[in-house]
Amino acid sequence: MSKFLKLIKNDEGATAIEYGLIAALIAVAAITAMTNIGTGLSKKFNTVATNLA
Repeated sequence: MSKFLKLIKNDEGATAIEYGLIAALIAVAAITAMTNIGTGLSKKFNTVATNLA
């Protein structure tokens, strides 16, 4: 019974899961930002190419 109580009180696994969720959230935010920046740059380059032609 004491081993079971120690297992319940152990929160190291929860901390690792929290860090994993934070890393996933940061990755999603970075991918979203990079996609938006890439789309904006693509539009700018197309505008420049159209004006040069």
